[in-house]
This record gives sequence, structure tokens and C-alpha cells, in this order.
Amino acid sequence: MDLTQARETKKQLADFARDLAERHGVPVSPYAEGAHVSPADVVRAPTLSLGLAPRADGGYGIAVRYRLGVPTARAFARRVSAELGSDVDVRRTGRIRTLEGRVRPRPPVATALAAGETDRVRPLRPGVSIAHVDVTAGTLGAFAVRAAEPDARYVLSNFHVLAGSPSAQVGDVVVQPGPADGGRAPEDRVGTLAQVAPLAPGEPATVDAALALLDEGVGIDPTYPVGAVTTTAEAAGGESVAKIGRTTALTAGTVTAIELDDVVVGYGEELGVLSFDGQIEVESSGDGPFSRGGDSGSLVYREDGVALGLLFAGSETGGANGTGLTYCNPIGSVLDTLGVTLA
Repeated sequence: MDLTQARETKKQLADFARDLAERHGVPVSPYAEGAHVSPADVVRAPTLSLGLAPRADGGYGIAVRYRLGVPTARAFARRVSAELGSDVDVRRTGRIRTLEGRVRPRPPVATALAAGETDRVRPLRPGVSIAHVDVTAGTLGAFAVRAAEPDARYVLSNFHVLAGSPSAQVGDVVVQPGPADGGRAPEDRVGTLAQVAPLAPGEPATVDAALALLDEGVGIDPTYPVGAVTTTAEAAGGESVAKIGRTTALTAGTVTAIELDDVVVGYGEELGVLSFDGQIEVESSGDGPFSRGGDSGSLVYREDGVALGLLFAGSETGGANGTGLTYCNPIGSVLDTLGVTLA
């Protein structure tokens, strides 16, 4: 199928999925109905994600993702496979969660990037541990600028890394490393929360993103293992990509699906479970996972140094090698929502 045909087929399957779920007495996507959805509610729901899967011939098939242990979702995936044959790419996932980090002892000061990226690093670089002063830890994804503020420098990462809660306020302290890695205010302060793309229970989302305004005098080194990353592109599927993150450092992967809708992500008790549309899926191309907890906020880029996405969630099971699947917001949507460009 070409791209237009694949999009139309995906729409038809989405309608069919809703009908199937309703016949089983469970809505396929309760997350857009205006109510707080708890983790317990997700156990009952089919949690099907439909998107576009790149094919070797340059066309597209339909990406069908379902969570292991949900019979309704598995039954739907089998029916789609029987109907579409080779035009469907069915994969099961574990539960998809945000990828914030866990608490570790405070590390020493470092002047170079190291495996794990949990050190206190100056100048700041992409891939290091960072977070709101009341959050555990995530990853500094990129530096960003606004046309109207040429002298200001911002850190780009996730909402759940730089804010962490709907109660976070502009001006809250951001530390590097994140608190899980020993970061404390005021000694490790690098800036303040400047802007968020709001997330709210019961409302479908597209991006999990936020900016922190860097304090004056905080040095930056905006280079990645591939050099500077300042241009962006829309993911087409099949690209070889990489990211550098707080937990798993430099990893390589492949874009296995684009335009995935109803990607259901656990956000803890305060936000419950949220659903994201239009997402990018990445699978590890190595023996280990592409991402783990603490890698949230990493910039995902092609081998030629063009940014495609902002990593925000993943599962620890599923995928071809069983190490899980990673989910990213399209970088264009992130930058447009926040009104910035990559520095």
C-alpha cells in the first residue's frame, strides 16, 4: 500500500476496533472521554494502537500493537492479520510507561560523558541526567532557542522530567543531575521551568514536552556523537536512529512504526493513564534495549544527524529481541507546540 492507502485502511480498522470492543462491553479508548483513567481501568481495556509500518518495498502496512494478557486485543490482532495478510505488522508490548529514572547515590563531578550519564556535568551536554527539583531524573534532550529571545538558552526535555506534575509552576528549580542521581538545590541548580505542553487526565495528547530556561553563566556543549543536531524531519519509517540518554547512554534502533494512535502510557497516580496519538515507535537494533527508565527526554536522531523525535515512554518487553519498544513524540510537533527551534 502507498501512504494514502495505508492511512485510509488504518482509519477503517480503527472504526472496526471500536465496534469489536463495544461488543465485548469495553470501550477501545476510554482515555478521550473526559475521565481520569487509573491503571486498574487499563487492565480491562483492549489498549490497541494502530499506525503505519514501513515495508521493504517502500510502501506501508498497518502496524497493530496490543498488550500481552488482554484477550480482546489479541483477538482483534488475529482478525486483522487474517484479513490483511502481509500488509499487517502485529506486535505485542508490555505495559508502556514513562521512562523517568530511579534513585542512585550521588556521583562525583565529571567533565566528560560516561556510560549512564548520571554524573554532574559542566558544561551541560545532551544525554545527561536532569530534572525538576521534585522529580527523580530524566535526560537533557537538546538545547533550544526562540527567535524573539536570541540570548536565552533553553533545555528541552519531557513534561514528566522538567515539571513532573500539573501543580509545577513556571520558575520552579531544575537541577543537573536529577535528584535521583544526587542533584540538589541550590548547588546543582542550572535553570528554572519555563514552559510546558500541558497534560491532563481524560484528554488525548500528542506531546510530552517542556522547557527549562538556563541560568546565566551555565555553559553548554550542544554536540552529539554525530556532531551538531539542528535540523529536523518527519519520520517516514524504517530509518536507522540513535539516542544518548541518562541510563542506557548511546543506543541504536530502527523506526518500526509511525502515526501510531492510542498509545496508552502510565503516568502514576496523579495523572493516571494517558493516550497519545501520532507517535513514533523505535525498536533496538542491538542486543540490549533502545531505552530504559531515566532516558525520557532523549532526542532521537537519524545517522546523518537529523532529529526525528523526543523519547518519552516505552515497554520493557515486546519487540523482535524481547527488550521492549520505545515511543517518541514527532520532533516537529514538539518544537511547534513550544515555539522553539533546536540550538
